[in-house]
Amino acid sequence: MSDSTRNARTAKRAVVVRQWSKKLISTLNFRTRESIALHKNPRHHHSKFVVSGATISGPTYTKKFILTYSTSSVDVEDIPVPEIPQCTDSLSDELLPDIPRCPRGAGDHPLLVWHSEFQEIYLQELLRLEGRGDCVDVCAECNTNSPLYCCRDCFGGRMLCQECAVLGHALTPLHCLECWNGTFFQKTSLKSLGLRIQLGHAPGQTCGNPKRAFNDDFTVLDSHGIHAVAIDYCDCESAKSLVQQLLRVSWFPATTVNPRSATTFRLLQEFQLLSFESKVSAYEFYHSLARNSDNNGVLDIKGRYESFIRSVREWRHLKMLKWSGRGHDPAGIVNTSSGECAVLCPACPHPGINLPDGWESSPPHRKWLYADFVAIDANFRLKRKHVSSDAIDPSLSDGWGYFVEDSQYRTFLNERRHDIQEKSTCSSHNAVNMADTKSSQGLATTGVSSIVCVRHNFKYPNGVVDLEKGERYANMDYAFFSAMRHSSCNVLNVSYDIACQWHKNLWARMLAFPPALQLQHTIMNTHFFVPKFHLPAHIAKCHTLYSFNFLPGVGRTDGEAPERGWSSINPVASSTKEMGPGSRRDTLDDYFGDWNWKKLTGLGAILLRKLKDAICESAEYQAVLQELEDALMHDEPKAFAEWKEEVYAWEADPSKTNPFDPKVETLTQAAIHLQLARDDVQALRDGTQVILHDNVSPSMLIASGLDLEEQQRRLSLDKASLGLHVSDRQEGLVFHKISSLQRRIDLWTAIQQLYMPVVSIIRQRLSTTSLGTDQPEDYALCLPSAVVAASGTCDKMLMEHEWKLRHAQAHDALHSLRQTLRYRSYILKFKDRHLTGQGANTRACATLKKIEAKITIVTQRYQAAHAALCSLVPYINKTGWQATLRSLRPDDIHSMTDMLGMETEGTRTFSWIWKVHGASRDEGDRDGSLDAMRIEWCKARARANRWTEEVELLMEEMRRTDQFLKWHASWWTERINILPVTDNSLAEGLIAYAHRQASLRHSLKDRFHSMWSSTLAGTNYLGFSTSFTQSLSQESGVYITADATIT
Repeated sequence: MSDSTRNARTAKRAVVVRQWSKKLISTLNFRTRESIALHKNPRHHHSKFVVSGATISGPTYTKKFILTYSTSSVDVEDIPVPEIPQCTDSLSDELLPDIPRCPRGAGDHPLLVWHSEFQEIYLQELLRLEGRGDCVDVCAECNTNSPLYCCRDCFGGRMLCQECAVLGHALTPLHCLECWNGTFFQKTSLKSLGLRIQLGHAPGQTCGNPKRAFNDDFTVLDSHGIHAVAIDYCDCESAKSLVQQLLRVSWFPATTVNPRSATTFRLLQEFQLLSFESKVSAYEFYHSLARNSDNNGVLDIKGRYESFIRSVREWRHLKMLKWSGRGHDPAGIVNTSSGECAVLCPACPHPGINLPDGWESSPPHRKWLYADFVAIDANFRLKRKHVSSDAIDPSLSDGWGYFVEDSQYRTFLNERRHDIQEKSTCSSHNAVNMADTKSSQGLATTGVSSIVCVRHNFKYPNGVVDLEKGERYANMDYAFFSAMRHSSCNVLNVSYDIACQWHKNLWARMLAFPPALQLQHTIMNTHFFVPKFHLPAHIAKCHTLYSFNFLPGVGRTDGEAPERGWSSINPVASSTKEMGPGSRRDTLDDYFGDWNWKKLTGLGAILLRKLKDAICESAEYQAVLQELEDALMHDEPKAFAEWKEEVYAWEADPSKTNPFDPKVETLTQAAIHLQLARDDVQALRDGTQVILHDNVSPSMLIASGLDLEEQQRRLSLDKASLGLHVSDRQEGLVFHKISSLQRRIDLWTAIQQLYMPVVSIIRQRLSTTSLGTDQPEDYALCLPSAVVAASGTCDKMLMEHEWKLRHAQAHDALHSLRQTLRYRSYILKFKDRHLTGQGANTRACATLKKIEAKITIVTQRYQAAHAALCSLVPYINKTGWQATLRSLRPDDIHSMTDMLGMETEGTRTFSWIWKVHGASRDEGDRDGSLDAMRIEWCKARARANRWTEEVELLMEEMRRTDQFLKWHASWWTERINILPVTDNSLAEGLIAYAHRQASLRHSLKDRFHSMWSSTLAGTNYLGFSTSFTQSLSQESGVYITADATIT
């Protein structure tokens, strides 16, 4: 059975069982506590599906069932279920249980129903509201006076007289009223009707000594619009200040002296949340508010934009202080320390908060669990123009949140302004080489750099700095050391796009920093990484030294967290680039704080999803590794033992030999081309070679012939892929390739006859025996291997050239074949696991078709190279190459995890193509034949270990999150005992807020418990302590037994 047929059958079995399981669930009159998860075991082509972790709860009892499917095995205790279909070659819908579907009703297409039946009714009701409706001729409240006023914000829209309208809105003074002028409604205000708003007294009371607002002119911005109101302050002897009187009715005054406008707390909160979610600017929001008050431009609306943006900035600052508990500190706001107002990541290690006792003395194989993971990155979209200055627009929270304290930062930059940026010795990284040349014309700030928690994407306190030009080390170093002073972990993993360059003299550069920012790096274990997406741009040496894939103790961290965070904040750049320095930093601080808070509230679901994926992937990759190691133990036990010692030594000491690096020289066609060109130059200098053509040497002739041979194969495949109904464009492209190839062949054959005159006789013989053809893809190129096979003689130099090129071509082809087979396996797995629907599967099939075509091309290339080598061997006396370059049969072309024929897991063997990496310098030396297998085993082991680490790390992060929330709740409770005030009403507010925040942390903790309990039930994965899962059982009320059964 072919691979494609076997994979198609496996995929179809998966679809049938998934459909069966869905119908099974729909027939059970119970509620599932956890959805059924289907897992296909990748180790078997004859798939085994397991439905696990499902608990069926009835009204009075609870049952757990495990459903196992290999052929038709079903074990569901006491529950009548549809019979599962047999696993046969041809599966159809007839095998599925016949369960009737619910009939589709009109509610399944609400938009179409509305459009066809109700749009007329809706429109009529909208127009009806333009009139007085069913209003009678008397006021709906007093039943006496003539009703002229209607409030659109009150429920029901009753018609009231003027007196009742004013009395009825004494407690809702910001409603919008309309007056009936006999023909239509016109907007009016409660102020014009005589409503005065009394401040400083209880609602409904009046002051004996009222004081009007300045010029009796006051404007309030609210969600309903911009309102002109008449207010009376209390001017009694015991009266509070004007600002306090406004704040106590939840109105935020724009100024502190004789305020003339205010914004309601409700509007400020609405704008803050809307700006977080939609990134709307204050300008856009304010003008939408103005249009809500007057969308026609006929009314005189007070302009309060400047007051609004000032109030927003003060509001953001106060909310940050409130959330961080600064109002509960007896020392006051002015004693706020650096980074104290930042939202911390609860899953990261915080000594004294969420780390176990004695974590510092953990054994070496456990210390990596208590490491800090940080990432550094720059964003050049968050620029700022030359607008205002720090003297005019200072920050309200300088260094209290995520930005560093600005004055110290500027002083440090001025001292290091003349430092010369080191040039990159890796790839030509623009971040390094152009750090001092990035355009900054018209800009005060070209962007920002930030330090984030790379595992959970939280912004670090004091981890954000402004950039003046590019990513100069002075800027990036300051952000790094400023953020890391808040961490006291002794294991640190740092991810940065250019970590290979940046870390070289990091500790030497640190000595120029203030002592408070310097780290005790000598007692720390620091590792540097390059993010996975950025790593391919680095040189080959970096691919293992700085890879998250290969170095131990990092799980499945990818290092790309900052890039995900930038995508959320980038839309703010259009508004912040026009701000002054202080307001921009305060605004971005608020956005970063909200980003961290959203991450915190969603952390439970994120960790759970990752853990579920990691458990499945860990089992899969451990199985693959076990298969590979079993085969190696059987085939190469001595070499395998040496490999293990080597990789263990490297993981303990990275200065040892890197097991991921090839030990043999990789042979490629490009390298041989270069070597032959150098040999030609040297031969001309020595006078040992005769050149018969001005532009083409003998080696160039053979190399060009191999290129033409490759084009012939591709053209043949293109012509074979044309269907019955070919478009003019497709046919035109093929004809263009035919004519282009024919011209190249004509030029090449003319030069070939100079070096190989015998080819004219061979071609004449082929034409007389009807073996010749006029089609360029079938034209006999008569390379030395073909000539010597036909005539028994050929120039030995030309045969040597072809041998070298063919030898490299064969290795190149094997490398391409392995890569393509890996890609095909990945696409098949991805298609099976993630793709549903006809469109997605059609696109996947088209991709697989292209991959199969590439496999065909590469296979033909290798077979041609191998045949040529076999033809040349008797004449040039080459030995030893057959051990690495064997005959390629169809059964050899399969991935490392495929099984053929009657093979089983215990009897499977590897194709020889996975045991070849290249040729050693001495072709008779076969020690390099296992080099590729060694590297493949190292990578397979690394993959399995990283997934295993990911499971452990996620469970540790869950435990830390649980402990952090518990600690933070206690921290808020402790604030009650250190209240700094004697005012009873203020004290009550402080106590209430502290209790509310503590309750919120407990609620988050309980919510995470309920999400995690079933997955972590009785978990003792790889020796992980069950104390955490036991605490989940006790606190969530779910009893967790030893065999992970929830009852």
